[in-house]
Amino acid sequence: MPVITLYYDDLEELSGLDKDTVIKRIPMMGCDIERIESDHVDIEFFPNRPDLYSTEGVSRAIKGFLDIETGLMEFKMRSSGISITRDQQIMDIRPYLACAIVRGMKFNSRSIESLMALQESLHWAVGRNRTKVSIGVHDLANITPPFRYIARDPDFKFTPLDFKDPMTMSEILEKHPKGVKFAWILEKFTKYPLILDSKDNVISFPPIINGDLTKVTEGTTDLFIEVTGLDPSVSIALNIVLASLAQRGGQIESVKIDGKIDSPDLSPKIMKLKVSEVEELLGFKLNNEDIISCLKKIRYGAQVEGDFIKVSVPAYRADILHNCDLIEDIAIAYGFDKIKPLLPTTTTTGKSHGISKVRDSINEIMTGLDYFEVMPFTLTNEKMQFSMMRRDKEKGITHILYPISEDHTIVRPTILPTLLEILSINKHRELPQRIFEAGEVVLDCTTWQRLGCVAIHPQANFTEIQAIMDAVLRESRIEYSVEVSSDPAFIEGRRADVIINDEKAGVFGEFHPEVISNFGLEHPIIGFELKL
Repeated sequence: MPVITLYYDDLEELSGLDKDTVIKRIPMMGCDIERIESDHVDIEFFPNRPDLYSTEGVSRAIKGFLDIETGLMEFKMRSSGISITRDQQIMDIRPYLACAIVRGMKFNSRSIESLMALQESLHWAVGRNRTKVSIGVHDLANITPPFRYIARDPDFKFTPLDFKDPMTMSEILEKHPKGVKFAWILEKFTKYPLILDSKDNVISFPPIINGDLTKVTEGTTDLFIEVTGLDPSVSIALNIVLASLAQRGGQIESVKIDGKIDSPDLSPKIMKLKVSEVEELLGFKLNNEDIISCLKKIRYGAQVEGDFIKVSVPAYRADILHNCDLIEDIAIAYGFDKIKPLLPTTTTTGKSHGISKVRDSINEIMTGLDYFEVMPFTLTNEKMQFSMMRRDKEKGITHILYPISEDHTIVRPTILPTLLEILSINKHRELPQRIFEAGEVVLDCTTWQRLGCVAIHPQANFTEIQAIMDAVLRESRIEYSVEVSSDPAFIEGRRADVIINDEKAGVFGEFHPEVISNFGLEHPIIGFELKL
């Protein structure tokens, strides 16, 4: 989860509150304080609240929570007269676009750092590491509208951000740090996205890098912001950035896209809430006035309309999907510390579930073997489960009916790919890394228990993982045998199937170099997966 750095001087200036008050009260908003330093505090927020990933967002929320400034934040917007067009070729590469102009900014080192940190946090939380959404922030003074969003050949040259000499887009993907890091997003395309001004100056090469011409400095007053991506969440990311800049006094102006779309759309979403729903979910009664007061403290608009409460949800709140989300915010505003605990009306005697006993036993064995337990997501995608593992697609995959992300379209049928993903995320950490999970997989809409483990270090080999697998089964008092495996995720001759009661119960070995490369890793990796 993102950890946001809040500098006391900046936070106090924006919120009007002293740091001690903020530190004392902010955990009641549903976040954790990671560390308190002399000049700043680091706070961890849940991924469902990207609007809080900046000093501006936190100051807006805490002022409402403490009843200092409540209700819906209103955005005064006018037309900039600036336009941008998309060519037809870009629609097959990175088609979604949202833009805005922000004028009258007064930047300093703190506000620039906050903006850049928000941008990178949104790339992770909303953009899925820039795949779905990438954000470009540019100094408007150095470019001339109208703008064009086009597809260009990889040999097109421009000077990327923080470089002095022009480079082709192919060279940027091979040599620029950002290009090397995110080149995989564009690997299947023969042309690359580019945003140009009317004089053919490069504004951005999304989702890789901005042009050096539009670098934001403390002298920047007017901004052009463009958000490109693969789905409509580009608008959410833009709205979050605009809300933060408006907190700093920025004046938002719209941009005309393709001569017909006015961007951004900062109008609130309207939802209707029944008082009975609130009581049913929270377990205690609140009247209309109390509910409206709580909603306004979380910066909603709210008013009674017949038998309902009409709620205006801010355009920067991406997480509000159902009435239960509103009710959760009502509980936060009311104060969890004010909710009186009640003893249950019935009593029962609890005991461990059989699955929990098995997991506890496995966890004890694996930690004794110097492996760390992890808890990956159970939602994943077919590319990671099959293509990246060099495996054929299995039958009986459980698909998500309405996935909100291309990364989470199925329930995982195996554990190993999610463990390799964790190694990929932590490849900057020192080696060796040894992790395991005793968790659930789903096949044919049936839940099964599996144990998976992986280890990465320069000396990792078949003998080591065989010894680990043998220790687990021996300590569990399970007799087994091994047979030659044909699993393509592992190297031929360094892989084996585990046979228990004449049935295949698992597989172990050294991962194939192609699998290791697919996850962006370099060192040898070993692992196994067993049915529990």
